[in-house]
Amino acid sequence: MSLQRSIAISPRCSLSESLHRVGGARRRCASCRSQSSSFAYSARLSPIVLKTYSAIDPSEPKNLDPSSSASRSGPHSATCHPSGTAGVMGASSTSSLRFLEKFVCWSTRDGEESPPFVICNDPLVKKELLSSGNQLTSDSSIALGKLRQKRLFLEQSGACCIVMPCQFLHAWHDEISQGCSVPFLHVGDCVANELKAANLKPVEYGSNVCVGVLATDDTLARKCYLDKLERQGFEVLCPDEASMQRTVLPSVDAFRKGDMEGARNLLRVSLQVLLVRAVNTVILASDDLVGILPDDDPLLKKCIDPLDALVREAIVCTRIPRP
Repeated sequence: MSLQRSIAISPRCSLSESLHRVGGARRRCASCRSQSSSFAYSARLSPIVLKTYSAIDPSEPKNLDPSSSASRSGPHSATCHPSGTAGVMGASSTSSLRFLEKFVCWSTRDGEESPPFVICNDPLVKKELLSSGNQLTSDSSIALGKLRQKRLFLEQSGACCIVMPCQFLHAWHDEISQGCSVPFLHVGDCVANELKAANLKPVEYGSNVCVGVLATDDTLARKCYLDKLERQGFEVLCPDEASMQRTVLPSVDAFRKGDMEGARNLLRVSLQVLLVRAVNTVILASDDLVGILPDDDPLLKKCIDPLDALVREAIVCTRIPRP
């Protein structure tokens, strides 16, 4: 039985450009990888503030959009650090480094310097949360306590905003962000805002704009994307149980085993099942699903890598004028 809900979204974005960026970001950043590798190694060593330079795709947003969630006035606006430092908290080295690569590449243009950032990454926390099976157990409570400590560390380090590149962690975003003194960006909000600003048109006349959410975990999809999109007035479509068991999960399993051909074929089927049902675009709501398809695959033009929206919002937040 398919999961279908309505949804909507809010302003600011270059989504019309970014629908084909799931693989494109890797191509754009290729020119700066030799430079970014120097900060990637340092980022793994310790959570310190790092600065670097690199090239950026000129299509990436540069100026602050007043409609951005990062620019809206609120209880956190006065607490932002003047340096415009981004705090990066992760439980996956791969997603954290992927975020930093894009953050550096996209935030530098015309010779500008990338905003400073502080990174705190602990893959062990993800294992502890996975063992809890999305239930609030004693193990998960300990893991969430560790994440709140890392968040506090980033706040005290001078971060003006905090991001979690690992989509998996956003299932506990509310618990981790409670009491945070600076904006704690939510990947679902960032994606929803960009989709709203893109002003998408329905694939079928007389229907609502439909967004597909492809995830490996129903709880993650519901807590991170469905509710966010629904508030913006979008219709949301997720794979039914049969599709999950026959194509989505086997695709990830094949990918982890190194069977790229099998993983790609299964993921293509998963995407086509959603697209034939009048879905405008599909959110790849799992870090495991991003990177399976080759960069030149036509289906990527219909997909969104949520990390792209999170990177853009973090850049905007770091560039808000401060006293």
